[in-house]
Amino acid sequence: MTAQAMRQQGFRLSGYLLSVTVVLVVWQYLSARAIIPLLFPSPASTLTVGLKLLRSGQLGSDLQASLIRILAGFTLGSALGVTAGVFMGSFRAVGLFFEPYLQFLRFLPALAWIPPVMLWLGTGERSKVALLVYTTVFIVALNTMVGVASVPRNQLRAAQSFGLTRWEIFHMVKIPATVSHMLTGMRLAMGNCFMTVVAAELVASDSGLGYLIFSSRQWMQTELAFVGITILGLLGLISDRIFHVTTTRLLWRYARGQTGRVA
Repeated sequence: MTAQAMRQQGFRLSGYLLSVTVVLVVWQYLSARAIIPLLFPSPASTLTVGLKLLRSGQLGSDLQASLIRILAGFTLGSALGVTAGVFMGSFRAVGLFFEPYLQFLRFLPALAWIPPVMLWLGTGERSKVALLVYTTVFIVALNTMVGVASVPRNQLRAAQSFGLTRWEIFHMVKIPATVSHMLTGMRLAMGNCFMTVVAAELVASDSGLGYLIFSSRQWMQTELAFVGITILGLLGLISDRIFHVTTTRLLWRYARGQTGRVA
């Protein structure tokens, strides 16, 4: 790493630390000024409750349950979204047929599907994963479809002039040119997964960070809600950075043009 890159990393880290410090100070000040401190706990009391949950094993169990659901829904939804997007972008007839449904369903939140999904699939893990798949698939499919359809015509003509077949053009030109769009859609969909898992775990669940947040109201333990919210946000931030760094390093040839703008 060059000296300039190290300075940039140091400046970025300093900015992060300053931002976190300011938020914690403001949080502490507002909690001290709150009329009812029980409704707005301080960072210290939230940390104390979080450490207590961690020692008891409950926090680790809830974190694992939510992470497994997110990983399963995100992986399956991304696979279906990429497949659907490739077909819709490659074949005009397929795109014209399915695009109205894609545009219609992507505006319906997963929360609206909780009652029918619970009736169809029950209250177990299948219904929760299905909601996460739903909130993932349309964003990934739309971005993939746009990526496939927007491959420059000159690039396709150049491939044809070298005698490449349609299949060779598809997997040697179109797919590599679409990778950046796929990854962008997947990063956006990942954020939706973290938001949807809370709603999915509110109904008929006894584990997960969403359940932890929701159950806090029963005993007026606001600290539990703040612990769940904080852990969920940190988990999302870490997952996004891991996804971004991993895909950028493994697919740097294809991803550098798009994912860098989302970072």
